[in-house]
Amino acid sequence: MNKKVRARVFITGRVQGVFFRMATRNEAERHGLSGWARNKPDGTVEAVFEGDKTAVDDLLEWCKTGPPHARVQRVDVQWEDPTDELDQFEIRF
Repeated sequence: MNKKVRARVFITGRVQGVFFRMATRNEAERHGLSGWARNKPDGTVEAVFEGDKTAVDDLLEWCKTGPPHARVQRVDVQWEDPTDELDQFEIRF
């Protein structure tokens, strides 16, 4: 197993109203990751992914495209220390 990591991600573009959070949750669950995703008032999506480094990297790569109707312009990543605060992936409001 790879090292456990935590990434805080900010996704810019047409990422709200296109099922981005739901699709992100589905992808995170498929990769066995915990964390959360939420819409921000500025039109971006913020998410936290925690788990196996390879799985987090795969999800970060997926975020560059997102679900079919999204138009991602930029993905910014901040690496943090894992917290183990969540045991699943949730959508926050």
